Amino acid sequence: MKKMKWLIICLLSSLMFLTACGTKTTETTNEPSKEPAKEEVLTIWTYFSGNEKDQFQKLVDKFAADNGVKVNAEYFAFGDYKKQISTAMTADSLPDIIMLDNPDFAAYASMDVFLDITDRMKAWDATPNYFEGPLKSAVYDGKNYGIPITSNCLALFYNQDMLDKAGLSVPTTWDELTASAAKLSSKDVYGFAVGSPKNEEATFQFLPWMLSAGGSYDKLDSPETIKAVALWTDLIKSGSMSKETINWGQGDAQKQFSAGKVAMFVGGPWMVSAIQTEAPDMKWGVATLPVDVKAASVLGGENIGIVAKTKNPDLAWKFLEAVGDANNMKEFIGSTGYFPPRADVAKDDIWTQDPIKKVFAEQMASAMPRGPHAKWPEISEAIFTALQESLSGAKEPEAACKDAQAKVEPLLK
Repeated sequence: MKKMKWLIICLLSSLMFLTACGTKTTETTNEPSKEPAKEEVLTIWTYFSGNEKDQFQKLVDKFAADNGVKVNAEYFAFGDYKKQISTAMTADSLPDIIMLDNPDFAAYASMDVFLDITDRMKAWDATPNYFEGPLKSAVYDGKNYGIPITSNCLALFYNQDMLDKAGLSVPTTWDELTASAAKLSSKDVYGFAVGSPKNEEATFQFLPWMLSAGGSYDKLDSPETIKAVALWTDLIKSGSMSKETINWGQGDAQKQFSAGKVAMFVGGPWMVSAIQTEAPDMKWGVATLPVDVKAASVLGGENIGIVAKTKNPDLAWKFLEAVGDANNMKEFIGSTGYFPPRADVAKDDIWTQDPIKKVFAEQMASAMPRGPHAKWPEISEAIFTALQESLSGAKEPEAACKDAQAKVEPLLK
């Protein structure tokens, strides 16, 4: 009997304990959650390397500190960059912001990778300060999808000693260029050089001439474009340009110039330091490209855009504003050797007092983008193939251009 009473007492005690625990648990779960606030994070992809990477990281760190946010800048090798983006598109794992070579921008905009920022650009007071060419390179189908972050263009490099010896002035027209190149050519020296390998470099080098004649990428069989192709072809036929032009890249033309084997060549501002190092005693200069119908150059550089699926569109836009800020741009561009895509920044002393930078600043006003078109890689291939065919003598300029237009026509529809 005593055992039974003891058993009942134990059972009741256990039930009371469980009831008490249950009540305590209920009170705890009814309290409001106190989860820590999530930190805003922005992820940016670029292919900057070396000094450009270091300077860009400074800009990123400054933005993060000024806004109290975390910004991850991830840097990829240029050769693997597009593959990385394609993989991320498939896995739906793109970052918030992507940088691209400007001729590639339209292709990705056409695939809805980028956020439409047209309204933001219209409201931004910095927009009117951009050069036409760089700003146009980030436009697709009439809408803004990004801003230019770096820019460059092509101009004419010349050996002043060779010109003086031949009694020549720097050529300003196509006719003057043809005559000067012939007079400057000899057994050991070519009067003129361009880079025209079977890739995008050739298209980049050729576009200023096509545009100067009044041609356009969507009418490659026009008399204007044929005239530009014929100009280069005739320079090779006359011996004023090397037959190796079809194998030379832009860097090869520059090295021939530095070695004193070329009197004039077409190049960009990134080549200046190489010439100063390789030919310290050479007296040389830079001038705007010779003109046919109008002044023209081609635009190089990078654009930066906000990914359409970003979870932080406002913060991402704030970063674009920081990239485009005049003071930030001056510091970044001035430390990397690029050219500012903003006309007002280009008026600063660093670009107006230096005799070489001053020329590129003037040339920048007529620098136009490649395209923009979603099928630019295929269009470019048609152009540099036509150049290869004509410069090598495989086809006459007119036939090469007509065949190129036949390839481009379906791409334009």
